[in-house]
Amino acid sequence: MPVQLHSRSSDDEGDEARIEIIPLIDIMFFLLAAFMLVSLSMTQLHRVPINLPEASTGVADTKTPPFQIAIDASGVTTWDGKIVTLSEITTRLKTGAKPDETRVLIAADAEARHKQVLGVLNAVRDAGVEKVSFESKTPNP
Repeated sequence: MPVQLHSRSSDDEGDEARIEIIPLIDIMFFLLAAFMLVSLSMTQLHRVPINLPEASTGVADTKTPPFQIAIDASGVTTWDGKIVTLSEITTRLKTGAKPDETRVLIAADAEARHKQVLGVLNAVRDAGVEKVSFESKTPNP
């Protein structure tokens, strides 16, 4: 029962003021959905542009995104767009990851030297990470 601030006579037939909650909930859900869509569209991968080699036997990975390490054509190794050394890769993986659960994705340019790719692979393995995959693109038919 609403609280009355003044007394009403029996011949005063005024309407009570009410706050409608259903339209308020609808507006809040709309704003929540709008903010979620905007935030998802703002998410961008900050990566070094590399020319991936083609692999016809590759399998798409749909699990949670792993740590991503990229090697460009000149052999520069980057992690989240920042240049790193092999020892930094090992240190970061040892401090910020669980060896049994951590997955690493290595994306190497098609023109990158095999030595740099193996160096990154060795740095990842030195950190105790065994789940390593290589990024490739599917060939165009």
